[in-house]
Amino acid sequence: MKIGEKIKELRIQKSLTQEELADRAELSKGFISQLERDLTSPSIATLVDILQCLGTNLEEFFTGSSSEQVVFKKTDYFEKYDSELKNEIKWIIPNAQKNMMEPILLTLEPGGSTYPDNPHEGEEFGFVLSGSITLHIGNKTFKAKKGESFYFTASMNHYITASDKSGASLIWVSTPPSF
Repeated sequence: MKIGEKIKELRIQKSLTQEELADRAELSKGFISQLERDLTSPSIATLVDILQCLGTNLEEFFTGSSSEQVVFKKTDYFEKYDSELKNEIKWIIPNAQKNMMEPILLTLEPGGSTYPDNPHEGEEFGFVLSGSITLHIGNKTFKAKKGESFYFTASMNHYITASDKSGASLIWVSTPPSF
């Protein structure tokens, strides 16, 4: 079986670039490129990570059968920490790339932020669990604190910054998936 070709097909179905998949799986773009051309083989652990980022698992990948997971535990989450922006993203529904929406748990340290997101189709929703944030949409800013939510169409550049004092934690849902 040529797994590289199948991984490439899954990546394209999820509308991910090689770089986006590499970033989510904490691998290099070059490795993903070589893998898709069957020039290298991943370890089982690396393959599991890649498949999780593509919304599937080893069983589904090799058998073609699909059993839908409904409940997710902390051990199912995929986590990424960015020390430069002082944020941690937890994909709390690991296979959400195949769904209509993608929820994440975003934790921002004091003064932390997200990368600016370019305009795209879809909508964004968030609920602040702790702390306070400033939501930047185009040239406007909006403040939200614990217990408050936000909702907007993603037709302008947008990003979030946390309070310099408290930081923040929030649930952020994007549709279609873009994280």
